[in-house]
Amino acid sequence: MAIMVTPTDAVEDPVAMAETVVLGAIAIPGRGEQVRVARAFVAGVLRELAAADAAMADVAVLDNATLLTSELVTNAIRHSRSGESGGSVGLMVVAVPDGIRVEVTDGGSASAPVVKQESYTCDGHGLFLVQAVAREWGSRRCGAGTTVWFCLGLPGS
Repeated sequence: MAIMVTPTDAVEDPVAMAETVVLGAIAIPGRGEQVRVARAFVAGVLRELAAADAAMADVAVLDNATLLTSELVTNAIRHSRSGESGGSVGLMVVAVPDGIRVEVTDGGSASAPVVKQESYTCDGHGLFLVQAVAREWGSRRCGAGTTVWFCLGLPGS
């Protein structure tokens, strides 16, 4: 199953697309052990960006980006066809004005992303965490799958 990875702003707002730069994109197999590959990919892209742009050399941005990536990739594997045999997850890191955007595209599911806010459940807090930590986040259906994204701002933005 092929995952098409495109910046979602490209479809939603052509002006915003002109202000974005794709820093990296990969597709990983839809298996649980690949979540660490996704985290390492995002961390590597952000470290490379920090080497070129001192404003990006913020440990909190790196830590938050890898944490939220882990949550979204795990959700894609657990709750979509990406977790089925031969499934994959697309991952893209985009520079946006005053920050970064990470997009995770899955292989599609029958339901939209759900934010659980019940404190006493043992799972299901991934999108609640994304909502709490990210500057902004969202999702949209794209082709056969769903793209869930989050933005993190730079310090002082």
